Amino acid sequence: MDLLEAAHALQPELVALRRALHAEPELGLRLPLTQRKVLDALDGLPLEVTRGTALDSVTAVLRGGGDGPTVLLRGDMDALPVHERAPAGEPGSVLPGRMHACGHDLHTAILVGAARLLADRREQLAGDVVLMFQPGEEGDGGADIMIDEGVLTAAGPDRPVAAAYALHVSSALLASGVTGIRPGPIMAAADRLRVVVRGRGGHGSSPHAALDPIPAACEMVTALQTAVTRTFSAFDPVVVTVGTFHAGDAHNVIPDEASFTATVRSFSPDAAARAAEVLPRVVRGIAQAHGLAVEVAYEQDYPVTVNHPAEAAFVADTARELLGAERCTELPDPLAGSEDFSFVLNRVPGAYFFLGATLPGRDPDTAPYNHSPEAAFDESVLADGAALLAALALRQRA
Repeated sequence: MDLLEAAHALQPELVALRRALHAEPELGLRLPLTQRKVLDALDGLPLEVTRGTALDSVTAVLRGGGDGPTVLLRGDMDALPVHERAPAGEPGSVLPGRMHACGHDLHTAILVGAARLLADRREQLAGDVVLMFQPGEEGDGGADIMIDEGVLTAAGPDRPVAAAYALHVSSALLASGVTGIRPGPIMAAADRLRVVVRGRGGHGSSPHAALDPIPAACEMVTALQTAVTRTFSAFDPVVVTVGTFHAGDAHNVIPDEASFTATVRSFSPDAAARAAEVLPRVVRGIAQAHGLAVEVAYEQDYPVTVNHPAEAAFVADTARELLGAERCTELPDPLAGSEDFSFVLNRVPGAYFFLGATLPGRDPDTAPYNHSPEAAFDESVLADGAALLAALALRQRA
């Protein structure tokens, strides 16, 4: 039985695991129910398993048959605080306000499938494989915490990870079963800008007797957009979106303060670094011009996810050989979402890629996308995803 046939023989087990995970989604870094399901699914395999300390991660090492490079395969496990509106006939969450809207339940099941396939072929492996079951991708930086806890040296200090791979299913954009990859940047950096403008409250009829923070804060919002278009190259773009704005409680009262928060996306380390310098400067300058105090916090959350060109080509070649040339496409542009697998790729050569999981009958161009309460995923890709991750480990050579 070849690798793809073996993966499809596992499909019923992978579907059952995915549905169990989907029914009980957990948030953040602490995922005890999810961790237990993963440990149970790995039980009996020839793995060296450790659990995280600062988070409910699972790291499993499979010893290969040679002294070749150590390969890391990642599957993230956390869900989102979204109330699910599942289509009829699709599995749903039993926990209100929580949903696997980004498909991490599929990632977890796929990585378990890869573990089973590789365990049966361990003598064919050139080196060891590290299976990284990660909590906290959705904003908590779980990958960085797992790095701090030693995931990149889990196979031993003399056998550090030499190549790393992760896939992400997509409920839209790509047809089901199609892989999408590109060399270089594939996901944006994500930073946060938090601003509090402090003035002096007063009566709405007499603004001259107060220091009104609202007009200045509004000016900051529009000035940030101007700063983006006039400071950064259109060929190395920055995106700023203000997601919250709060000020005041009454229509005729000038409040003491106004606040807003924004997400900042960029596609190169240079642009990310410049944004961190330019955007706070714009905000402070406007506050000073209006005689107002301002607090500015700029948090650099996730760096740009950059695929190493040779590794991206390796993934594409493997996908074409395993699944067929028609089921691999090069993405023309990076996506503006962010991904904490970027922390891994900042330290280790590797690649991050997408696997289409658009439901049959839905148009990839219009289907609800990841993070939507109506996002739903085609489970038929589980076996192909498991085979693809396993193939990336099996094709490694010294």
